[in-house]
Amino acid sequence: MKYQFQQILPRAAALTLAIILAGCDPTREDMGTATGAVVGGAVGNAVFGSTLGTVGGAAAGALVGKSVGRNMDQDRYRDRDEERRHRYYRDR
Repeated sequence: MKYQFQQILPRAAALTLAIILAGCDPTREDMGTATGAVVGGAVGNAVFGSTLGTVGGAAAGALVGKSVGRNMDQDRYRDRDEERRHRYYRDR
């Protein structure tokens, strides 16, 4: 039974993530949080083999993913704003 659960869990997590993200326009911060939680949960389960390890890994992964995604969003918005300023002053 445990073997079946180990095969089903990653697929169920991926399907849940796809369903959640299909109905919205997520930022990179949102995507980083979700991806980090899934990966962290899988790693926590593999390392510790318990529910506490899974939940702890998911929480840690979500925090790291959110931070990485936020930095990527800030870089993207900064580049976009610089391009807009450049076009504005170029066309004057």
